[in-house]
Amino acid sequence: MNSHKSTVKFPLTLKKGVWIFGTSFWLFGISERILVSLADNYLSAKDIIQLFTASFFFIGWLFLKPK
Repeated sequence: MNSHKSTVKFPLTLKKGVWIFGTSFWLFGISERILVSLADNYLSAKDIIQLFTASFFFIGWLFLKPK
């Protein structure tokens, strides 16, 4: 009986682990883009589009949080 509970719990644990792992990578990616964009003290249209795109996908990732 215990092995059945652990096999049911494993996919949920894996989903949550992947989500947390992905969230940390999204935060790293967005912060890296911000630092690169502001490194030359000039914010171009390309930089703004990249930041908005990354932010949009990060917000979408947050909505995929497992229960």
